[in-house]
Amino acid sequence: MEFKKPNSGQIKVTATGFLSLFSIVGISFYGLPFFYDFWVQDYGWSRTTVTSGNAFGKIIIGMFAFFAGWVIDKLGPRRVMMFGVVLGGSALIGLSMVHSLWQFYFFYLIIAMGYILGGPLPNQVLISRWFTTTRGKAMGIAYLGIGFGGMLVPQIAKRLNIQLDWHMSLMILGILMICIAFPMIWFIRDNPENSTETVKTEPPKIPIGEIVRGWPFYLLLIGSMCSIGAVSGTGQNLKLFFSIDLKYTQQESANVLSMVLGASILGRLLMGWLADKIQKKYVMMLIYALIAGSIPLLYLASTPGIVYLFAFIFGIGLGGDYMIIPLMAAELFGVNVMGRVMGIILTFDGLAEAFSPMLVGWLRDRGGSYANGFAALMFLGIIGIATVAMLPGKRNTITDKH
Repeated sequence: MEFKKPNSGQIKVTATGFLSLFSIVGISFYGLPFFYDFWVQDYGWSRTTVTSGNAFGKIIIGMFAFFAGWVIDKLGPRRVMMFGVVLGGSALIGLSMVHSLWQFYFFYLIIAMGYILGGPLPNQVLISRWFTTTRGKAMGIAYLGIGFGGMLVPQIAKRLNIQLDWHMSLMILGILMICIAFPMIWFIRDNPENSTETVKTEPPKIPIGEIVRGWPFYLLLIGSMCSIGAVSGTGQNLKLFFSIDLKYTQQESANVLSMVLGASILGRLLMGWLADKIQKKYVMMLIYALIAGSIPLLYLASTPGIVYLFAFIFGIGLGGDYMIIPLMAAELFGVNVMGRVMGIILTFDGLAEAFSPMLVGWLRDRGGSYANGFAALMFLGIIGIATVAMLPGKRNTITDKH
């Protein structure tokens, strides 16, 4: 997208990405951890249990991400996104009424399905189809929706909890998800018609079999898994760490979480701009370094001001983390197979995203402290940096497979 003269289709696609990611990721993924301590306190569930719902859903549904990618490549992202948004919003409504673990896990299964069908995967394919030379900027703007959603939801949920209760708060958030995202998706097209930046400029498609036999694919897969695990393991435990371990009030916890997601907005803009200026692997390494480097600050969280420094640095890295993966994939493999490539990568990233918070929660339950969990997350971040450093920088190196 040329920012001086964007066409109407590109504007609609970018706005659609913003609103759908605001809803399906900002609300359901970053908003739900705000309710973890209520489940611990009201139902007596452990930290391991309340963080395991995400793991359960991602593990079961994540196995079908490649199939979802194939469907998106064949049918286009629009219809898939509409179905995913409705599923995601309905799941939050259902989760607001749970009273048993089987219901808890069932609705997390639906949340995971909505995330796969309505979240990053179809949006990445949609944006990659409409943009080429300014793909990083377009992706960065669309991914701002996650930052705004994650920043606003804790504040909204806090106010709803004061006026109503957490059950009604979740129900309202589920309804909002559908109302915010669904209408815009209805009006977009899967592919550009008269855009100056179309997928017609793409080099010949690389067969998917050739891609998965090449070492760049596995470097990207491992690197992204490590970083996503570090991000998820940290983010999904922050509310528990703040409210229960550090004895923060609901207002204090909401303020720090909102600052994390606020900083992620700056991170998305900055990293999207950088990704159009320099090799994407270097941007990816910078993002991973920010994530790994911010986690040690949590050991000093009781020192005044440190937690806000953590929130800012971690938020910048968080802002670029999910966005840079599809940009790197498009750089290496092209957009014609993006659905299938990202379907595979997101399947494994989903496993990392699922197991990491549960592992950190388990280490906290067992040891009485988050120290070991934070150390494990730092280690994951460092592995991610080293792996990405070995990636080729250009697509024409993809043929050097073995």
